[in-house]
Amino acid sequence: MVENEIKYAPGMRIIVRGEEWMVKKVERNSLGNQTLHVIGLSQLVKDYESMFLVDVEDDIEIVDPAKVTLVPDDSAFFRKSKVYIESQWRSKIPTDNKIHIGNKAAMDLMSYQLEPAQMALNKTRQRILIADTVGLGKTLEAGILMSELIARGKGKRILVVTVKSMMTQFQKEMWNRFTIPLVRLDSARIQSVRAKLPTNYNPFFYYDKTIISVDTLKNDLDYRTHLENAWWDIIVIDEAHNVAKRGDRSSQRSKLAALLANRSDTLIMLTATPHDGKGQSVASLMNMLDPTAIADEENYTRDDIQGLLIRRFKKDIQDQVSGAFKERVIKIEKCHASAREEAAYEIFANMKLEMDESKARGKGILFKTSLEKSLFSSPAACIKSLEARIKKLEKRFLDGEMPDIAALKELKDALELITPADFSRYTQLLSVLKSEEYGWKPNKHDDRLVIFTERIETMRYLEENLKRDLGLKDNQLKVMHGGMSDKDLQGIVDEFGRSESPLRVIVASDVASEGINLHYLSHRLIHFDIPWSLMVFQQRNGRIDRYGQHEQPDIRYMLIDSTNPKIKGDARIMEILVQKEEQALKNIGDPAMLFGKFNQEEEEEETAKAIESGEGADAFEKLLTSDAEEFDPLELLMGLGEDKEVNVEFSDEETLFSDLDYVKNALDIFTDTEEIKYADLTGTQGVEIKLTDNVKKKIRKLMPPEAMPSDDYLRLSPDRDYCLEDMKRCMQNDLAETTWPATQYLWKLHPIFNWIEDKAGVFYKRSEVPVLGLSNSLATDEMIFLVAGLIPNRKSTTVVDEWFGVSYKSGQFSRILSMSEVLQKTHMNVKASNTQKVSEQQIEKGQALLSDVIAHAQKLMADKCAEYKEKTDPYVYEEMERLEQLKARHKEAQLSFADLGVKGFERKKSEKEREIDNIFENFMDWEKDTLEIEENPYIRIIAVVTGVN
Repeated sequence: MVENEIKYAPGMRIIVRGEEWMVKKVERNSLGNQTLHVIGLSQLVKDYESMFLVDVEDDIEIVDPAKVTLVPDDSAFFRKSKVYIESQWRSKIPTDNKIHIGNKAAMDLMSYQLEPAQMALNKTRQRILIADTVGLGKTLEAGILMSELIARGKGKRILVVTVKSMMTQFQKEMWNRFTIPLVRLDSARIQSVRAKLPTNYNPFFYYDKTIISVDTLKNDLDYRTHLENAWWDIIVIDEAHNVAKRGDRSSQRSKLAALLANRSDTLIMLTATPHDGKGQSVASLMNMLDPTAIADEENYTRDDIQGLLIRRFKKDIQDQVSGAFKERVIKIEKCHASAREEAAYEIFANMKLEMDESKARGKGILFKTSLEKSLFSSPAACIKSLEARIKKLEKRFLDGEMPDIAALKELKDALELITPADFSRYTQLLSVLKSEEYGWKPNKHDDRLVIFTERIETMRYLEENLKRDLGLKDNQLKVMHGGMSDKDLQGIVDEFGRSESPLRVIVASDVASEGINLHYLSHRLIHFDIPWSLMVFQQRNGRIDRYGQHEQPDIRYMLIDSTNPKIKGDARIMEILVQKEEQALKNIGDPAMLFGKFNQEEEEEETAKAIESGEGADAFEKLLTSDAEEFDPLELLMGLGEDKEVNVEFSDEETLFSDLDYVKNALDIFTDTEEIKYADLTGTQGVEIKLTDNVKKKIRKLMPPEAMPSDDYLRLSPDRDYCLEDMKRCMQNDLAETTWPATQYLWKLHPIFNWIEDKAGVFYKRSEVPVLGLSNSLATDEMIFLVAGLIPNRKSTTVVDEWFGVSYKSGQFSRILSMSEVLQKTHMNVKASNTQKVSEQQIEKGQALLSDVIAHAQKLMADKCAEYKEKTDPYVYEEMERLEQLKARHKEAQLSFADLGVKGFERKKSEKEREIDNIFENFMDWEKDTLEIEENPYIRIIAVVTGVN
């Protein structure tokens, strides 16, 4: 090192080329010269990242906190200095692991929803799989954690990856409840961005906060390169079961997720179905969260994934929700078969198919079984299946060569005789819908109906016949199926949740069973056919039985009741599925545990085997019961047992203004330059701002395009209940695509404060400090200097952020005050007239004390450094020891898997060991850089308060 060379360190503030920057990282090249990685602080370069070579730059000035000029505030009510102080104070970063803001979002918060955020904040790195069951509010739990990270300065760049049908819903939830402004990158917007950018420009740098579908990323190979060269503060992967590794092969989706896992410090995964019953699928998700956690994917314990996963069922949180989840009403509607149905069932039961006889035992589902599945859906669905198979057989065989053709045609003829009046499940459905007991009224706007069926033909049949028999218009009943575009699907979901929409009934295939919200105006769901998979039960029912449902969910199952022994027995198997799903929900939480398959296709195969075996319903019931007793969900998943309770802690910091008063005081000052007009909201507390073209241009960069007000009036309210009501009210507007609330929730994360902070930050020049002369709290010889002290880690992230007052009496140091003591002594947070009586002598005395103020501040921050190191040094040591032991386990596990007889074994072993060394070395470096500090606190005088006559 060159003698007398300046030691630059992360967190240090410097002035280069007339602009102020903060040093993020210091590197030394092969010639021994220093490179400073910096981020802009002053207005022109704010948030812009750059690098400076120390030996090339002519003049790098380290900001001296004592070299400032004290300037009396001459604004009315000290508005200018107070807004300036507030803008700086609100930038203070929480450095503990308590909940500071997530509990204040625009939602009817349940205490269990804070636990994932608390659990993640307790760790050095926030990487977690939130695997709560359907309907508990995983999206909101992710929003709470994201809010906490944004408040900590760790959420500037966010990428959310979800399925296409969930993009709009997720985007709205994040904005309406947390004012997190995600831009939806659908195909149209991607084309628009690409058209604006140079060919080689990374589109992921264009927006800071985006939401995109996993299939868009997966299918566009250009994106892989862009992803590898982009970095985010937070990545969220929704419906994460889609990216888990299955078997020995990794899908495109799992490869994409593995790539994304390395492009962010924070990774949040969400899924209600985190595994397929095999340890490897969970392990693949855990390894994306923490590649050091699991040494052996086939053999690991709860302790290995401690802190990485949280999973609760309704039964786990009953004591916290105090009636928030209404108990379901479940009813099986027995549908007595008509004479024509019984005739068809008789033909079906006696039918023996040569194609099934020749099929090897145990190799897939028999055609007769799959035919029965369609028969249990509707005659129309079964006829469709029969026609397709008859056509296929007639192509392969001549007349008379294949006896199955005649048998299939006989069944088809019998089914074609079944009219809607003969179709018992349909007539029973009509009877239920018209009954006083059921109480459904098609003319009521807030009592809507969801009907699920597996088969498209059944869906079409119901669409046609229900419209006729219930007298519904085309716009009152709509269908949803997988062949529709995502925009059309989302449009129907939007309509269904809006009071003014005429839509009353949705008839859906299982495309509507994953993720989407249908509960706003509906608490009724009918399974027209009964799925053969408990996972489908869970997903379907979760559309209306979920967080936010205010009515008691009414769920009906339409079940065939036949005198035919074969049909009666198989229908009993369907009935057992319904009963077991309900029992499992109450007793073990996850009905999927009964089969122990955790995969829809495999569950359906188990049901089919039970039907084909002929062993009867009792054997099937025993199979499900024994599986439930033998399978321990905690073998694979860490639930929140009593010994693993998450203790949620809160912190609430006072500043000078409430959110609303801060906005109003800022606008009062900005009116001079921006010509902004604002007024109080009517009906609630809040503000309505008329956006000028200049302000609109700036605000547009901070909000999702869809949330920009169409009438140029930005309406903001801190009234959470009012905003929640407005979310409901916005559903009553005309049926335009953008159903966004007219009034936005005003809280600390609203982007309006980014704009205010930018403008307030230039009230005073870089070297100026405002002086407030208060006439009713301090003596004229008293001075309190407001000081901010930061201690960054080696990554330049703030780990200690202290605000305090340095108090003087008659020019002599008195004591250090906490900010609450400063407010108590000065009453700065109370509106007071500015008499503008600060004298030149007071300014001179204050100016003379600056060096002493910095000296006392440095002493305090040196103590804070020592406290921090005393707390973290033992943890760093223990963490390094733990990682060394884990690394040895990883190497041992890899060696045990290796085939010692394979040619090139030593080379492969050496490559694997190097890979493990690299993973652990990177992780250890990250831990050290995150926890260890440069003992070089940054100190800044924010303002001075003194007394005047």
